[in-house]
Parts: sequence; structure tokens; C-alpha cells
Amino acid sequence: MDSNLIYLNHAAVAPWPKRTVEAVMDFAQENGLHGASHYLRWMEIEEQIRDNLAWLINAPSSEDISLQKSTSEALSAIAHGLEWQPGQNVVFLREEFPSNRVVWQSLARYGVEPRIVEPAADQTPEGALFNACDQNTRLISVSSVQYASGLRMDLPGIGRFCRARNILFCVDAIQSLGAFAFDVGEIGADFVVADGHKWMLGPEGVALLYTNKAIRENLKLHQFGWHMLENSDFDSLQVVPLKSGRRFEAGSPNMLGIHALNSSLSLIREIGLESISTAILRNTDSLMRLISEDDQLELISSAAEDRRSGIVTFRAPAADQEMIYRELMRRHVICAPRGGGIRFSPHFYIGEDKLIEALRIVNEVVNNTH
Repeated sequence: MDSNLIYLNHAAVAPWPKRTVEAVMDFAQENGLHGASHYLRWMEIEEQIRDNLAWLINAPSSEDISLQKSTSEALSAIAHGLEWQPGQNVVFLREEFPSNRVVWQSLARYGVEPRIVEPAADQTPEGALFNACDQNTRLISVSSVQYASGLRMDLPGIGRFCRARNILFCVDAIQSLGAFAFDVGEIGADFVVADGHKWMLGPEGVALLYTNKAIRENLKLHQFGWHMLENSDFDSLQVVPLKSGRRFEAGSPNMLGIHALNSSLSLIREIGLESISTAILRNTDSLMRLISEDDQLELISSAAEDRRSGIVTFRAPAADQEMIYRELMRRHVICAPRGGGIRFSPHFYIGEDKLIEALRIVNEVVNNTH
């Protein structure tokens, strides 16, 4: 990565590790010289990525994993695969990224009520979700970490609530997979979705969809093609979908993206999630301390230890946030305007010196606006 950059935007799109860049270059070179001569080996990489994704969420089996193009596609497979009855409802937070709102709002055409929850000042987000549920609630959908504030959700607590009431539980884990350990069994999630281009350090265009084996075959299929069939005989006229997660993969896989993300996941697996999450939270602690010591800045993210993630969002009340963002980008501090402020999201490899320099630049920018 360019040494002139202070890259604090992994909650948006991450730069690729060196090995991932090399994997893409090697794949392109091989394809250009030999075409699909080594397709059988490519298929082995496809199996590897399923294994790596299953490891990432501690899934019972790699057969529980589907490869999708995006988080939105994965959520759509769930939302429009379930059998809904008029009068049922789905519950989610107002704070969710649009992907985890729009798909549930689209069910209104079937008489399903999308219940958009905005916690009161004296409520936890989990408590607000629970209060919005009733006997007609079919599903709760929540992000593991909220994209704008960085608020880390109590997933096991939500999972216990859902299991006790026979409510389905869907987790958008895009802001935590690759950064923190995730155990789908402990959480009790029926569905987990996440694109690979953020904390997993992969490319856009390859995403994880986990489906609970007990529910998987009850989801209606809306896309059909050769890749999802039980019978691999291309001359057969039988249309029998696979029982595994591949039943949601209609056509040819994105082999270029698969090679890239698999390479990035190999790095995460090699370093280990415990080491990665420790380093990320160290960065979060440093940022929060630096922000709290600056009288011109105000922390938006929760400072509670059990709510911290890799995202730290803050604002300068006396300045224009959009102007600060544009000036930071011009000065090579890569970040995002989110939640009414500036969002920093450094990964494990970002050192404290970069964070100190970034906040120094923020302070300088704010002072120049006065």
C-alpha cells in the first residue's frame, strides 16, 4: 500500500494484502496463457474458500456456506426465500445500513410489516428490538456491528431471545468478520451474510451466505442454473437442487474473486483472529483516548468496552463535517463521513503512529476553519 496514505477506511473498502494482489496477477497470467486448462485446480480453490469461510464463523460444515455476489444478494435470497403470511412482521433497527433495511421493506408487497426500530434514550438497541416483537414476528435482522456508529451488538443475547420465541435470526456480519471471532452456534443465528471487501481484506463481488441446515431447504429458490444441481450430468433433464449451500448459486462462480478472497482469508487465518482483534481494539482504544483528550472533538461511538468494534466515529461540533472529510481525504487520511461525523476504521496492521498523525491532521484542519 502507498506509504503516504493513512488508511482508516476498512469499514468501507479495504486495500488488498500483497499476497492477494499476487494471487490475482497470477490468476490473470495463467488465464491469459492457458485459459481454463487448470480448472480442476480452480475448483479446489473454490472448496478452500468454503472451508475458510466456515472456519471464520465456526459453521458446522462448509456445506452450510453459499458464495454470493454481495451482502444484498445474500439477504435477498433469505427475505424472498422464506414463506411469509400476511400480518407477519420483521424487526430491525433504523440505524442499519440500507442493505439490511431495503430488503425487508420490500416484503410489504406480501402484507409483511417491516418494523423499523429507533431506541429511546433509556433503551438498549437489543431491548428496543425485543419490545417491538410480538406473536406475529417472524424474523429479527441485525448487523453484528453498526456501520455508522461502530456499536457492537449483543448477538448471543438476541439469539437467546429469538430461540425462546421461535423467531428467525439473521445477522449481517460484514463489519466484524475478519476482525473478530464469530461463532454461529453460540450466537444461534439462522442466517449470516457478509461481503468480503471490508475486514476480510478481499475484493468486492464475493460474499458469504450461511444458512442453517434445518431451514435451508424451506427457502424458495428464485435463481436456477447448472451450478446448483444435484446431478452433474449436463445431458440430464432432471432439476434437483443440491441440499448444500450451493443450491443458492445458480451459475458459474466468480473464480477471480474467489482466488482473491481465499488468499486474503489465508492471511487472516495465518495471523489468527485473536491477535487481529486484540490489535484492532488497541487501535480503537488509542483513537478514543486521543479524541477524548481533544477539546475540539466529540466521540459519537459508544465508549463502553463491550460495545467497541473497529469503527470509531467522532465529530468536531464547531466545524463543518463534510469539509473536514474532504480535507482529510485531500491530505491522504482515508476515512468516511458517517453518522453525522467522521468515521475511522483501522485494521490490525495500522500502527499507533498513524493514528496520532491522523488526529494531528484533524486538529489542524479544524483549527484552520476558525
